[in-house]
Amino acid sequence: MERVVGTVTRGLRCPIVNEGDRIEEIVMESVLAASESEGFQILDKDIVAITESIVARAQGNYATTDQIAQDIQTKFGQETIGVIFPILSRNRFGNCLRGIAKGAKKIVLMLSYPADEVGNHLVDLDMLDEKGVNPWTDVLTEEEFRNHFGYKKHAFTGIDYIEFYKSLIEEAGAECEIIFSNNPRTILDYTKNVLTCDIHTRNRTKKILKANGGEKIYSLDNVLAESIDGSGYNEEFGLLGSNTATEDSIKLFPRNCQPVVDQIQHMLKEKTGKNVEVMVYGDGAFKDPVGMIWELADPVVSPAYTSGLEGTPSEVKLKYLADNNFADLRGEELKQAISSFIDNKDVDLVGSNETLGTTPRQLTDLIGSLADLTSGSGDKGTPIVFIQGYFDNYTN
Repeated sequence: MERVVGTVTRGLRCPIVNEGDRIEEIVMESVLAASESEGFQILDKDIVAITESIVARAQGNYATTDQIAQDIQTKFGQETIGVIFPILSRNRFGNCLRGIAKGAKKIVLMLSYPADEVGNHLVDLDMLDEKGVNPWTDVLTEEEFRNHFGYKKHAFTGIDYIEFYKSLIEEAGAECEIIFSNNPRTILDYTKNVLTCDIHTRNRTKKILKANGGEKIYSLDNVLAESIDGSGYNEEFGLLGSNTATEDSIKLFPRNCQPVVDQIQHMLKEKTGKNVEVMVYGDGAFKDPVGMIWELADPVVSPAYTSGLEGTPSEVKLKYLADNNFADLRGEELKQAISSFIDNKDVDLVGSNETLGTTPRQLTDLIGSLADLTSGSGDKGTPIVFIQGYFDNYTN
């Protein structure tokens, strides 16, 4: 019988992972148990995707707000700190800010507007037009912002992030001043010592600050880049990719993940004889068209993956072939012509008309997004995602 199913994605349940657990064995055993329970075979080029959270939990990669404060004090001393461009998130930034404030005497918090880097809005674009405010040139104090736009709560969380962040800073014992600007140079009018908290634009921001008189300039990936008083750490990403663990601690993005994925691939090969690809994934890289939020608050979608997941897809668009190259064919003849084209397509299809409408993104970004949507961020209890048929095409 002709095959009628393409890619299949399954969220796999596994035991609750705690510090010190052998994550490689848990993943392998969960995949094998699911295969037996659900009656599917494990095949070459199947993909096992593991959420970063359970890897970090197994590693015990945690830190307290006091340990964050200690690192901040070491870097900035008693200077006023400009904390600029944080995302608006209790989970992602709340405890980070609490720790930063514990290590500071005064913070000038500079928020981008109308939205943060990942699309959480402080104010609607239409309101900017109504008030005649230009977010690319206008610098607003907290009072000016409130006079223009009032008190707005986040549509999904019900949080007024201006008030929330201000209260976190003051409760930690630091003085707080809030301004609004999208130009990193603005903060240098208040202090030359800056912690830039943007994620994907951090290197550009630091470059601008240093070129315009900034003195002590750090980004979130520089904080907890090494262990502080026994804390967890991440030498590449620091606080980036962290989230709340308890009221006074954070879970950091996992570190040294490459040996983990390589070992899981090796163990599955030994058990099944199949070459399965393995990756660790965090946030997917997609945007919500209603809330306008870009999901990617992690520094990367995948911090580690096996070699078979390198690169981008090399695909052609079936509807383009049907409407153009083989527009005069129908039925089985059309099917055979398209199948033959796919079987004989060039390895490098960049710029080819036949690729119009395909998705030119890294495989790990695409697969990580698929896995993130499958596992969800709540109580599904499926931190392992098993994907089959992803590398198949119309001819398989």
